[in-house]
Order: sequence, then C-alpha cells, then structure tokens
Amino acid sequence: MSPHSHADTTTPPAPVPPPGSRTAEGTHLMHRSLKVEPAMVESASRLTLHLSDGRAVLDACGGAAVAIIGHGNDEVAKAMARQAARVSYVHTQSYTTPAAEDLANFLLEGSPHGLEKAFFVCSGSEAVEAALKLARQYFYEKGETQRVHFVSRKQSYHGNTMGSLSVSSNLARKVPYQDFGYQHVSHVSPAYAYRYKRDGETMEDFTTRLLEELETEFLSVGPSRVIAFIAEPVGGATAGCLPPPPGYLRGVRALCDKYGILLILDEIMCGTGRCGTYFAFEQEDGVTPDLVTVAKGLGGGYCSIAAVLAHKRVVDVLRRGTSSFNHGHTYQAHPIACATALAVQTIVRRDGLVARCAAMGRLLEAKLRAALAGCPSVGDVRGRGLFWAVEFVRDRETKETFDPAVTFGIKVQQTAFEGGVAIYPGWTTVDGTKGDHILLAPPFTVTEEELDTIVRVLKEAITTQERIHM
Repeated sequence: MSPHSHADTTTPPAPVPPPGSRTAEGTHLMHRSLKVEPAMVESASRLTLHLSDGRAVLDACGGAAVAIIGHGNDEVAKAMARQAARVSYVHTQSYTTPAAEDLANFLLEGSPHGLEKAFFVCSGSEAVEAALKLARQYFYEKGETQRVHFVSRKQSYHGNTMGSLSVSSNLARKVPYQDFGYQHVSHVSPAYAYRYKRDGETMEDFTTRLLEELETEFLSVGPSRVIAFIAEPVGGATAGCLPPPPGYLRGVRALCDKYGILLILDEIMCGTGRCGTYFAFEQEDGVTPDLVTVAKGLGGGYCSIAAVLAHKRVVDVLRRGTSSFNHGHTYQAHPIACATALAVQTIVRRDGLVARCAAMGRLLEAKLRAALAGCPSVGDVRGRGLFWAVEFVRDRETKETFDPAVTFGIKVQQTAFEGGVAIYPGWTTVDGTKGDHILLAPPFTVTEEELDTIVRVLKEAITTQERIHM
C-alpha cells in the first residue's frame, strides 16, 4: 500500500502528504483521494515496488493481500501473452474457452469439500453479489420464495457493490448509502475474542455465546425467511485478521443445517492459501460451505478475477429446476484472466507455496511477538499463515483505543512507508467508530531476511508514533 491508498475501508480526512507527494489536481484519473495523488509505481519485481522518485519499497501486504507470488513473474506474463494471441474475448452466453474450463477443472479437481462448479467474475464484490443471488435462486427453485433475509456479522466486509455492501458491516463505507441498499439483512457479533470475549469467559464459553446469539437471530427473523449466513472464516481488513474461536465454524454449520439455511464463506481475502491451507475453512473439521467466494489470491494481482465456488447440493437444485443461473456479466470467465489465474495457481501448487505460506507464517508470528512484546501500544497480535494484524491501544490494561482523530494506525503505516516497507492500515477496528490496526500479508515467496526487515521497520514505525502520541 502507498501511504494514501486505503483498500477495503473508507478514507478518513486526508493526512498531510509526505515530502515529494503530488496533489491530485493535475490528473484526470479519479483517485481515492481528490487531495493527494498516490505514489507512482514505475515497476515491480518480487516483493519490491520501484517508485518514480527512485525509492524502493518492500511490499509487506501484497497490495491488499493480493500478490501471493510477488510481482513481475515472467511465467505468468508469458501465459497472459499466449492467451491474448489465441483468443482475447468471447461472450459466455454462446461460447466457452479452454482457459476458463481448465481453470475451473484445476481448482475443483475431485470436487474438494463437495464444491462442484466455479463461476468466474472480475472482482470480489462481484463474487459476493453473485453468491447472494445464487443463494436466493436456490430457494426460489425449491419454491421457498419467502426466504429473503441474510444474516451477517458486525465488523465484516464483503464488498462495495450495493448487495455486497448491504451484508457488510463496515459502517464508514455505508454512510452515504443509508436506506439505499438491500434491506433484509441483520448482523450478529463478530468472532473477535480480543474485544468481545468477556472477562472470565473461556474460549469455549465465548464460542457457545456466539452460537446462541446466531440461533436467536435466526429464530427472531424466522428461520424459514433466512436465505444464508455469510461470514469470513478469518476476518479481513475491517477488524484485522480475526481467527474464529475453536468450534465456531463447525457450530455455525450445524445451526445452518438445523434450519435449512445456506452457509456462504467469504474467502476473498483469507483464502487461496493465505492462511496456510488452501481454503481457510479447512482448519476446522466438519465445515463444508454451500458457497465460497475467492478473489484476491486467485489471480495474484496479475488479472482482475474472482469466483463463486458452488457445492453440488446447490447446483443439483438448479439442475432439477431451470437448469441455469439467472445472472451474468459481459466479462465473466474472461479468457485472459482465466489463463493468467491458472498460471498463478499452477505455480502455487507446483512450488508448494501454501505449505511455504504456513511455515513462513509461523516464523512471522514468532518474530512479531518477540519484537513487539515491549511496545505499549500493541494490544493484540493475531492471524494465520501470512495474514497477520497488530491492533493498537492507548492502554494495554484497559484496551482503551486511541482517539480516532489521532489516526494512529495510519501514522504507523506512513512512517513504515517512509522507512521502505508498505503495510496495510485499518481504523474503526473495534466497532465501526474507533480502534486502529495494521495488517501484514506478504507474498508466499517472502524470505526470512525480508521478514526481518518488515518486522524491524514496523517496530521502528510503532515506537516513533508511541513517542509522539503516548
């Protein structure tokens, strides 16, 4: 991330630009901020971004947990070029391509976890939108047309189109669009132990309470009106790398089965190996989602691609009914995107990068915990694989947050950027109004030496801001 690009969260008042930044007035490109133009990246290779001012920046967050194999991979570039030379585009109403078929077959070889069909689109938001519509059509085909409601979680993020934003709970992003989205949505507590587990409560007790709350919500809405429960198996950018407590996902699956409700697991940020297993939900036995959304790591940043992966039980209902999915996009299953994603995923599988992600993740965790143990602003260090967050507090004992006006996490990000390391900032972490964190999600190809640099620069950035604000 550059010091002024904030993916998956709403931009706060623009911070003062560092020396050398340009204003955004002289360009016709609509940037995220109309005041400050982002840093210009001239080229990138492996983990290094080369800026137009001559600086080199280590990409410790993969952009937005996207660049799983790093930048500038020649094998992927050649696959893109080959596909462009063969066929660059066809419309899926009439045609398919080997690239799209091969990617789907590669991802779903042997129907892992019962997942049978892949529907390829261009972004994570589109994938969630498609999953919501597919879930609704599933019940429409079954004649259960009264099912119109979705249950989601607070401090969640599922996308920025109107349907995906409606099931999200990133409050700041929704401010201009109140009463503008899908209304049949409710939200329950997040699986956020650091903030939501009560004093004296065990993790088992916390899991039980979360599941009881979810069941109560199903009953309050009326189970026969609920289409699906949607959740990130490991929470993403809004609250920062939240692993669920033991037994939570398994309990959610059991509740959905009890009431005939679908389970949508959003793995756009935490999936495709990012948490140390290919699917993040695989780390809890007995969890089989009905629909899974994947995106960021699918194309590794080399193309715009995302997917909904559908379980056989969902597809079978459509087969017995209309035999079609009543949804589509001009650029779905785009052949260049599919060929590119297949090249990325081939490298991930061939080179054992998911296992490498798990191993390097254990190393990163150890280094973070050792380096940051003495930082008074570090309240929590959490994550899985190469997906880690540091949550900041003004007081460790009380977990008091910094005043939002301080923008502590953003200032840590800016300081780290000036030190040559790009990290991912988050704010309104706790409840949509307050709290700060940063997120680390380097490519799976990161070396131990690079991890050392990332952790060293991060600690220096934190201690710099502690001297100013504590």
